[in-house]
Amino acid sequence: MEISVNRLSPDKLKKRPEDESKLGFGDIFSDHMFMMDYEAGKGWINPRIEPYGPLSIDPAAMAIHYGQQIFEGLKAYRGRGDGIYLFRPRGNFERMNRSALRLCMPELPVEDVMAGMKELVLLDREWIPRSSGTSLYIRPTMFATEPHLGVRPARSYLFYVIIGPVGAYYKEGLNPVKIYVEDFYVRAARGGTGEAKTAGNYASSLLAAEKAKEKGFTQVLWLDAAERKYVEEVGTMNMFFVIDDEVLTAPLDGSILPGVTRDSVLRIVRDWGLKVTERALAIDEVVSAAKSGRLKEAFGTGTAAVISPVGQITFKGEDYIVAGGKMGALSQRLYDEIVGIQYGDREDRYGWLERID
Repeated sequence: MEISVNRLSPDKLKKRPEDESKLGFGDIFSDHMFMMDYEAGKGWINPRIEPYGPLSIDPAAMAIHYGQQIFEGLKAYRGRGDGIYLFRPRGNFERMNRSALRLCMPELPVEDVMAGMKELVLLDREWIPRSSGTSLYIRPTMFATEPHLGVRPARSYLFYVIIGPVGAYYKEGLNPVKIYVEDFYVRAARGGTGEAKTAGNYASSLLAAEKAKEKGFTQVLWLDAAERKYVEEVGTMNMFFVIDDEVLTAPLDGSILPGVTRDSVLRIVRDWGLKVTERALAIDEVVSAAKSGRLKEAFGTGTAAVISPVGQITFKGEDYIVAGGKMGALSQRLYDEIVGIQYGDREDRYGWLERID
């Protein structure tokens, strides 16, 4: 695949952030973006790198009206030897293709989009921050562009990748967050699109998340749609609980996102010899374990935060403090291990890390 590059002249480049302690998350974007078009009968065409800027789409573009839109999230790290590293990037694009199939969208040629993404990252490499805990966030996105007001799969699509420097996803950083157990609203049901990374899943979560924030909580813990009984995801993260000496997480049964970080945690803790179980876990069991002191830790996993410890769970008006409101030992150990691998500071026994410079 030959990628055309429309590089900005030096005098047109944006001013990069000077204080990396104030990066935040998701507000700053680099100078360029990678793009590619899809047309039925032609496939993926016109791979290119263009200056970052607004997109021009028809008001009747089918994504706007019928929701054919998917995305991914991964990161590039400036690590050991000033190298530029990616962490399990193919896993993200393989998951994106599974999302595409669920929404009747065309699959991506993984090696081609990987090549375009890498070329973009290397072109804008000066945007990769250097401070501890920072990284370059990568957002691949695909949406339907065909102008048509009729319900069917679209025949044309745009795929693009934008990137930008980020700090911690949550303002708490590694400090434990407070989560609210939502027992009225639902995020997704089995047989729906919960396992796809599509915009609609996030739109359906916003109301409950805003209500939780008004009460002082960082995120919402979702329960299953059928019975409002079993724990599923926490906002943008997969959820883990440590009860006694067992690490527990919800199974991939179609309603939750199969997280790359989730899979990494499962691989690591099993190799550490810990007891790990993927099963339906009732919120009543979590509450009972918290009351009896058997709930040792709780934490979320995801690309943005890596490991986010939970210090308080609130259900039906009752607060349950977890791990004394502090980051638990396993949460800290997992964070150190995964981040160490991502920056090239620890042995990568799994072949997850890819240096691209």
